[in-house]
Amino acid sequence: MTEIVPVSGPELVTYADELAALLVETVEGGASVGFLAPLRREAAARWWRERAASVDAGHHQVWIARDGERIAGTIGLSRAPLPNARHRAEVGKLMVRPSVRGRGLGRRLLEAVERSAAADGVTLLILDTESGSPAERLYRASGWTESGSIPDYAADPAGVLKPTTFYFKTVGGLPGGAASDR
Repeated sequence: MTEIVPVSGPELVTYADELAALLVETVEGGASVGFLAPLRREAAARWWRERAASVDAGHHQVWIARDGERIAGTIGLSRAPLPNARHRAEVGKLMVRPSVRGRGLGRRLLEAVERSAAADGVTLLILDTESGSPAERLYRASGWTESGSIPDYAADPAGVLKPTTFYFKTVGGLPGGAASDR
């Protein structure tokens, strides 16, 4: 059984090389996760290590899915920084190794983020993905609502501009959608 766990900043640094391999594999597979191909593993590892301070500060969270000795997937959650937006967060960098796709891991990673966000008082989650990508099926099947798309919003790994579709999902939180004073 694949275990999904949140990681601390120091743990993120420890796992940076493994996460870099996953990120490179994801980009090489054509997934639009913010990087262009070819992505060097060293650059990917540096990107993960640079997230550690943000994780320690509570602005960002990262979960990993371990399948035996290797990381099979990951997902992140970024907190909105301004006081009027503390009720929302953005899901990003959902990645699952191609060798384990189709087994429900992506959905389990999403559910882990949703549960954690709701427990922390977040009431609204947002995310975006390349329009027409396989990820859209996952988001729709997981109860996310499409809010619209923007043409030529982001480049795919080959550098070709593609439309992006935005999604949202209401999760638990305080009555009436009020945010706490965190």
